[in-house]
Amino acid sequence: MFLRSFSFLFLLSLCASAQKLVPPVLHQNPAGELQTYRENLTALRKDHTSQRELPDLKFFLFGMGNRLKLIYRNGRLLNALTGNIEEQWKVKEELIVPSSYLVHLVLADGQIVQILENETGVWLLQPTKRPRLIPGTRSRLNLPQFADKRFGPVLRVLHQELLINIIHGRPAPNFLVYPKPRYRDAAIMSMALRETTNLALIQDWIMAIRDPFDRNNQGIAEADNLGEVLFLVSLVSGKTHPVVQMVLDSADRFRKENYILGQTDSDEHPVYQTKWLKYGLKLLNLPDAYVIPKQYDSYSSLFWWGYTNEHVAGKKFDEGSRTNRPYMVWAEDHFYQEKRGMLGNLDYPLSWEQKSGNAHYPAMTVLDKDLVKQKLAFPHSWHAAEMFLLLYKMN
Repeated sequence: MFLRSFSFLFLLSLCASAQKLVPPVLHQNPAGELQTYRENLTALRKDHTSQRELPDLKFFLFGMGNRLKLIYRNGRLLNALTGNIEEQWKVKEELIVPSSYLVHLVLADGQIVQILENETGVWLLQPTKRPRLIPGTRSRLNLPQFADKRFGPVLRVLHQELLINIIHGRPAPNFLVYPKPRYRDAAIMSMALRETTNLALIQDWIMAIRDPFDRNNQGIAEADNLGEVLFLVSLVSGKTHPVVQMVLDSADRFRKENYILGQTDSDEHPVYQTKWLKYGLKLLNLPDAYVIPKQYDSYSSLFWWGYTNEHVAGKKFDEGSRTNRPYMVWAEDHFYQEKRGMLGNLDYPLSWEQKSGNAHYPAMTVLDKDLVKQKLAFPHSWHAAEMFLLLYKMN
């Protein structure tokens, strides 16, 4: 009995030590890390030459996953949702190193402060003080280095831009301007989270889905949502999930002959919609009597991971899409193996969306009021996910 009790206590102590926080250490060469990242970004820009200028606000977001959302800008660390100042310093020099999730500050009195986010939380580091974990930021994340990837440092930043847009367990296109998740964005985002084993962050949200439609586009039930919901369910559950039968029942409303037809982004996209539905049915091992129609559909090329032979070529996305909805063209690049996708001119962020009819841009005031006038939000999770998934496949 004594030996059994001792063994149990020993195992408990091992579990406790495994969960104990190990504070990070001060980064000794942030300038070198920034140079490495910029060289990697320059190499990407040589591959993808289309570029646009974005407002250089010199900021960085902290709070990946379900952590407190924070903004560093101009010597202040702000609560991103309330605008309250959490910390502030008189700064003489600052270095923002996006790929290290690091802001390095030299204060007016010569002291050094580093704000660093890692797998365990967001930390304040100083050479003469113990590391301090910022309240509300403690949680576990998987943050790969992607050291074996050609664009590893860039992938680190894109991964951060995905994780920063998870809020309260829900995947948002941009956590500031979109109050609700969008199934289309969440599905692509989840493909990247699956690669980095971070799906647990949104598992509860997926399990709680009961409506086959997100109704984010003027309340319209969009037909592509059906397959997207089935895909999301397949990541964490199975065909017995309560929403699955609701999806199957709803599909009958959109059925036309042997495919589905409805609204997606205020237009009909039967090829794209049917591809999504067939894909979801396949993943859940459900009967599939649908056939992808043989017709041109501008959204068909967004579906680059399957049914690629079921495609009628035609006009590609225009300059307006490249500028305002760059995720569309990055997805099209993935389909056609081209390089039309646009990059910004900044170190950070790398993703954006502009002039969306469904975004609440006044929330960007916490960053800069001019973003409200420009109807510009960054980072953007669908854009970051499309870039990530394309670059991740490269050796």
